[in-house]
Amino acid sequence: MPSTVVITGASRGIGLELARLWHQRGERVIPVCRKASRELQALGLEVREGIDVTRDDDVQRLAEELAGERVDVLYNNAGILLDENLADMNFDTMRQQFEINTLGPLRVTHALLPNMGEGAKVGLMTSRMGSIADNDSGGRYGYRMSKAALNAAGKSLSVDLRPRGIAVAVLHPGFVQTGMTQGRGHITPAEAAQRLVERMDELDLQNTGTFWHSDGSVLPW
Repeated sequence: MPSTVVITGASRGIGLELARLWHQRGERVIPVCRKASRELQALGLEVREGIDVTRDDDVQRLAEELAGERVDVLYNNAGILLDENLADMNFDTMRQQFEINTLGPLRVTHALLPNMGEGAKVGLMTSRMGSIADNDSGGRYGYRMSKAALNAAGKSLSVDLRPRGIAVAVLHPGFVQTGMTQGRGHITPAEAAQRLVERMDELDLQNTGTFWHSDGSVLPW
């Protein structure tokens, strides 16, 4: 029986490629997004459109639409990268990144917990820029802080969900050629998706709460 995979931020980039790959593997994929792209629509999946992960009512509607359905994999991919530095300390963009990058994944995960039972898995798309130990270039205050906070949330989730048999992965995709990076990067979205799916395949209660690079290496907090 195929697994049911829910992916947020699935209209483009890595999220789109995750949806494509899991669909090609024969899983039932439910992409979640604010507005579906043509590429996502072309996959013929059960798209849940009009869902903004920063809005309680949108996420509640998603939970109601999926009520009674088991979710085997929840991959929280939706995120945003903005820029602040000491010369331009924009607290509004920092708040926006916390809402999307930190509270959004936690909000969606909490809302869909009734759908997840023993053996379910949660993926959180973070960044090595959220690593405090790895920060040797400074800047990007909102992004770094929002991802560091997401890492903390992911670790707590891994502890709190272990008794339920639910495992949590905190995942850095790599430097990927997406709109977020203006097309710069070392790997394509499809390559990143392949590696991320491999990490989710390896995820279990023995390694839950691990902060992974998509290549399989463990990153410092």
